[in-house]
Amino acid sequence: MQIDKLRGKALDQLFESVLSLKDMEECYRFFDDLCTMNEIQSLAQRLEVARMLREGKTYHKIESETGASTATISRVKRCLNFGNDAYAMVLDRVHEEEEAK
Repeated sequence: MQIDKLRGKALDQLFESVLSLKDMEECYRFFDDLCTMNEIQSLAQRLEVARMLREGKTYHKIESETGASTATISRVKRCLNFGNDAYAMVLDRVHEEEEAK
């Protein structure tokens, strides 16, 4: 994994902090303090691009609906095809939780 190059105390602390969040409101508060609005929007956009790619949407449709560049769409697609399956994992979990409601 690419992120292995960054492994260490600081990154562990970040991930432990995220895992400690108890609900959506805590997530909003934490990420508001942690990230810029552009960083938060970029993260959310990538996840939405992944969802749309999994649904078989075209680059043009994704670009027009999300505002993502073709470079971002390509990067997300590469992760979906050759990454760690983390997008699929979280999107499946979110979908399962939505269906359970």
